[in-house]
Amino acid sequence: MKKAVILFNLGGPDKLVNVEPFLFNLFNDPAILNLPSFFRYPLAKLIANRRAPIAKKIYQELGGSSPILQLTKDQASALELKLNENDKLSEYKCFIVMRCWHPRAETVIKEVINYNPEEVILMPLYPQYSAATSGSSIKEWNDVCKKNEFKVKTSTICCYPTDENFIQAHKEEIIKKINNIKNFKLIFSAHGLPEKNIKKGDPYQWQVEQSVNQIVKSLKIEGLDWILSYQSRVGPLKWIGPSTEDVIIENAKLRKHIVLVPVAFVSEHSETLVELDIEYKELADKNGCKNYSRVPALGTNDNYIKAMSDLIINKQEYNFNGDLFPPKTQCPNQFKKCPCLRYE
Repeated sequence: MKKAVILFNLGGPDKLVNVEPFLFNLFNDPAILNLPSFFRYPLAKLIANRRAPIAKKIYQELGGSSPILQLTKDQASALELKLNENDKLSEYKCFIVMRCWHPRAETVIKEVINYNPEEVILMPLYPQYSAATSGSSIKEWNDVCKKNEFKVKTSTICCYPTDENFIQAHKEEIIKKINNIKNFKLIFSAHGLPEKNIKKGDPYQWQVEQSVNQIVKSLKIEGLDWILSYQSRVGPLKWIGPSTEDVIIENAKLRKHIVLVPVAFVSEHSETLVELDIEYKELADKNGCKNYSRVPALGTNDNYIKAMSDLIINKQEYNFNGDLFPPKTQCPNQFKKCPCLRYE
């Protein structure tokens, strides 16, 4: 049985000249700017134009482009290998779909149609569900399927914030970094969201908290000094907190060895390689920090790849209609505050 696995990620510009159109795609997403297209389009153009110079400087630090596509290709190759090793009754092929840059859904679907699978499994590379990430990508894919009249059995792994292997992967990477260091502050940093998104029912913050709680529990370190914070705030809206910047400043002044954990990012990109590694380190140094470390994103960690493989192979059978919040019967994990419970 041929199965196509669609891996969703955000994407990133492949050269500096594409930074502005990448930003436009980001802000023109109705899940990011919830406005009618008549207003959203020009506003997205304006924001992209104003933010492009700053963003270009960030990508210059990365050599002029984002590494996220190649890193996602590495994950796709590892996952495809694992799936075909573990399920001899099926043939799996992984396809990458980026939300804001290439390869986009409208192009990848042609490759999927040519592959002619009997089933499609949608697998976001976002462990914690948000309408702005997983929800937006899944909706776009289903819209493109309808446009191309591509009808095939489709299943969706909406989220996996407390999956045992996912938690184990984080534990492994953290232990490698904190082994033999003392007086450290373990800072779990996740991408932030405006508070209004959470008040509307987005489960992202709750799911991030569940991930961190399970990771801390798995570490089994008595008296572990840790905190969850949120990074990458933009715009004038009130965002969920505490902010990673404030937490870094506070602990730098206490002369703590700061150890950052990107708990909601599974691929290295500008918000880990530049924001965490360069900008936040400079902030820590400025406030008296003598030791600053960062745990890597999970990437192709064996347990992370196993987490996705097991979720795909052992999934429940259900369909997804493309709404930003799927109905409760479609949750493979049965979390009490999963988006799948939104309509209760």
